[in-house]
Amino acid sequence: MIHALQILLLLTFPLLVLAAGLRDVTSYIIPNWISLVLAAAFPVAALALGLPLPLIAVNLAVGAVGLGLGVAMFALGWIGGGDAKLFAAAALWLGLPAAPTYLAVIGLAGGALAMGLLLLRSVYVRPYMPRNPAWFARLAQPGENVPYGVAIAVGALAAFPLSALVAHV
Repeated sequence: MIHALQILLLLTFPLLVLAAGLRDVTSYIIPNWISLVLAAAFPVAALALGLPLPLIAVNLAVGAVGLGLGVAMFALGWIGGGDAKLFAAAALWLGLPAAPTYLAVIGLAGGALAMGLLLLRSVYVRPYMPRNPAWFARLAQPGENVPYGVAIAVGALAAFPLSALVAHV
């Protein structure tokens, strides 16, 4: 039987990932504290939920690979620094069973996000978009960046049910 503490620990991930995606779309900033809390909460959640140490090690390795990929994508200018940190912190929680789904859904969500922003920023649609709230007007601004934390959040939320952490409970 799952206890209230276990539910709270499991809810940490989706709530923080959702907060990161919403914050990115509204401000183009993913606060460092979100990625730090995700990274710090994983070992607590993994141990409290009884995840075996070998699986914890696998998740740590996946998180390290995620950090390397995030740094590489940041260095290439594909994503921002907050996106890279969120990418790695989510990879840590998801581990190997969920990693392929995580990457595939991020790619699909990122493509859909880019296509939606291209449409929103087009000369045909932009004149009809509301100017308020200010964050929405910024999204519609041609040449503005893409809040890729949204795609990362969608991928993370889609893959979370497949993670070893959730499967173990």
